[in-house]
Amino acid sequence: MVHGHVIFAELQSLAEGVGNQARVAELLDVDKSSVTRWLKKEDLPGPENEERITAIRYVMVRLSRLFKRETAMDWLLGVNAHLGNKRPIDLIKKGRATEVLAAIDQAEAGSYA
Repeated sequence: MVHGHVIFAELQSLAEGVGNQARVAELLDVDKSSVTRWLKKEDLPGPENEERITAIRYVMVRLSRLFKRETAMDWLLGVNAHLGNKRPIDLIKKGRATEVLAAIDQAEAGSYA
């Protein structure tokens, strides 16, 4: 398990990156109240959610190099041809963030071609 202060910082960064706690809850498939408790340090996310928080935050950092926030969110939540017409967020939730990062690499390569 990631140390509490590290996951707290990542969660704060993710909330800022996606816009608000409600979006974080949506991305993680948890109640907004859970995110609120985590941010107030009243509770810690379980190991599965820690992994998701870390992965989504990193994906959003990568996407922010290519897109504005709303476009990055659309990319994350939309169907992606490079991912077999799956949604990137769904793959992240299944522990398949490396596939999502490869699709971002392809998007980056396309934008610099």
